[in-house]
Amino acid sequence: MTDVTGAPADVLHTLFHSDQGGHEQVVLCQDRPSGLKAVIAIHSTALGPALGGTRFYPYASEAEAVADALNLARGMSYKNAMAGLDHGGGKAVIIGDPDVIKSEELLLAYGRFVASLGGRYVTACDVGTYVADMDVVARECRWTTGRSPENGGAGDSSVLTAFGVYQGMRASAQHLWGDPSLRGRRVGIAGVGKVGHHLVRHLREEGAEVVITDVREDTVRRILAIHPDGGVTAVADTAALIRTEGLDIYAPCALGGALSDETVPVLTAKIVCGAANNQLSHPGVEKDLADRGILYAPDYVVNAGGVIQVADELHGFDFERCRAKAAKIFDTTLAIFARAKADGIPPAAAADRIAEQRMAEARRNR
Repeated sequence: MTDVTGAPADVLHTLFHSDQGGHEQVVLCQDRPSGLKAVIAIHSTALGPALGGTRFYPYASEAEAVADALNLARGMSYKNAMAGLDHGGGKAVIIGDPDVIKSEELLLAYGRFVASLGGRYVTACDVGTYVADMDVVARECRWTTGRSPENGGAGDSSVLTAFGVYQGMRASAQHLWGDPSLRGRRVGIAGVGKVGHHLVRHLREEGAEVVITDVREDTVRRILAIHPDGGVTAVADTAALIRTEGLDIYAPCALGGALSDETVPVLTAKIVCGAANNQLSHPGVEKDLADRGILYAPDYVVNAGGVIQVADELHGFDFERCRAKAAKIFDTTLAIFARAKADGIPPAAAADRIAEQRMAEARRNR
């Protein structure tokens, strides 16, 4: 079923009527000469210009791409609010296989579309886009972060994203076991690419045992070669990882929807804390986790290190300043667990309440 514009009606219902909607603006972008098809979603500018990355992915349909942009943009509003940033939430998706269609012409065209929003949306890297891509986008758009140091940027934001997730894990361990140390703990990581491989390093440096999986076999081989001491092992896929006996922590670090009606019942880990966005496949999964006694560290709280970094780039980047801010994810995560216990709700709901309160206060003070 479609509406008069030809857009799937369920997408428009999400945008205008559902609790997952409420977005301020959605822009459909097309540049036929370069093959660009993109969606820019701005969820909120209550706290300031919307900030969020650009995902480049071969979606099965345009409707799927729009839905993902809406979900990701909404998540960025909550992430930026919980990180204490003066930014609202936005996200962009470029439709297509980046290994096939990504080109300088396409990225420049995309930059022009972002620039046309006049600063309401600030873009950065995400799945399928890299620092070098942002350098190209920035040639057409000054509202671009995540650029290379050579071009006035902060470089790879995955470094601090991983550091923030690591702090979230430590806070989760403190809350559940009374000790933030991860030494001797067994941690499963699904996705060891941009962020995951840095997370492996943090965990091994503390003495944790790590089990990994990734859809790219060459990525798995590279991580095993970097850590040849036996402290890192691999399993065939995510289905095997979440069923691994003796797993203390599960870290989804790839695409969203990792926590679902199918996966939650078979999880062996007592903590879920990972870098992926939108890990809960639908509302209600957070309660299923709580009912099973699994502590969930809300994704948009613990993976905020990267956005902290790219936001700082807009004001003159200082790595140590950003690292100090990202280290506070430990305290923020503990505060969410305390709020959840006090209110008798899952941590994901507690984080939402805190973020919504900050955004509501900002709207009232406009």
